[in-house]
Amino acid sequence: MTFGGTQAYGEPSYWDKRYSQDPGPFDWYQKYATLAPLFNLYIHRSHRILIVGCGNAAIGEGMLDDNYEDIVNIDISAVVIDAMQKKYSNRPQLKYIWMDVRDMQRFESDSFDVVIDKGTLDSLMCGQNSQSNAGKMLDEIWRVLKDRGVYILITYGAPLYRLSLLREPCFWSINLHVIEKFGSEKEPQRQTWEVTDAIPLKEDGSFDTSVLGDKPDVHYVYVCIKDKSLRELKLTKEIKDEMVDND
Repeated sequence: MTFGGTQAYGEPSYWDKRYSQDPGPFDWYQKYATLAPLFNLYIHRSHRILIVGCGNAAIGEGMLDDNYEDIVNIDISAVVIDAMQKKYSNRPQLKYIWMDVRDMQRFESDSFDVVIDKGTLDSLMCGQNSQSNAGKMLDEIWRVLKDRGVYILITYGAPLYRLSLLREPCFWSINLHVIEKFGSEKEPQRQTWEVTDAIPLKEDGSFDTSVLGDKPDVHYVYVCIKDKSLRELKLTKEIKDEMVDND
């Protein structure tokens, strides 16, 4: 399943209709088994985890089966949240809450260790008012994460299109990983990377494409580590620049 065209992806009615017609389950982009080695690098089993735009994916179940202890799932669709609450009523560690990722005021600031996003930012980028909606979403994710907390974004968006978006409203240290897409016809022996190996990024956000070979059929995984010190450095610089201008 892929995104295409301009749809009402930010509207609950779109997703309510979609999940009513196609109750799933369905995992966008990647299943837990392929992501688990990467998650092991950045997520502790005791971390408080938030999965945004959870839909009816099985990733939360997979993480719980792998001994992660505290997993909160949110989605804009009341239909899918109701279905998932009923499905996992016997697994209290899996919490499902009806909520818009652009407005998570029910969650306190600095309250999660990890936020996982498989396709939610992408869906907003394909919808109306994409830049505004993406900015609201990223601001809220940065707010609810603890300092040094991790936002793991799984996306089809290459660094040319995603890094500037991620860096504009927030202050992150960013590691880039890649993972082969489902059903890729790429020959396994030609794969020259491991999902657990970060791809070195240049200062301008580009990277050595030879690492991935010609026309790589991959999803990009941006591991964004919240760093409040970067915001403080920027504020200090702005104050100093203003003082110089006033002299």
